Amino acid sequence: MGAIKITAIMLVIAGILGLVYGGFSYTRETQEAKIGPLELTVKDTKTVNIPVWAGVAAIVAGGGLLLFASKKN
Repeated sequence: MGAIKITAIMLVIAGILGLVYGGFSYTRETQEAKIGPLELTVKDTKTVNIPVWAGVAAIVAGGGLLLFASKKN
C-alpha cells in the first residue's frame, strides 16, 4: 500500500471522526505562582470544535485521493 493510499484512508477516518464527535477537549496545567514550598497551579480545560464542513472536506479529499491512486495504477 502506497503513501497516497494511507494518507487518503487517514483523511477519510479523520473526517468521519470529526463528524461523529464534533470536537475534542484537552486540559492544560499552568503554574501560576511559587512561593517557597507552596505552588499554585491552574488546570484549564479547552474545547476545540471541528466544523462540519472540515469533516466533509476531509472525507471528499480522502475519497478523491483514493480514486486518483487507483486510476494511477
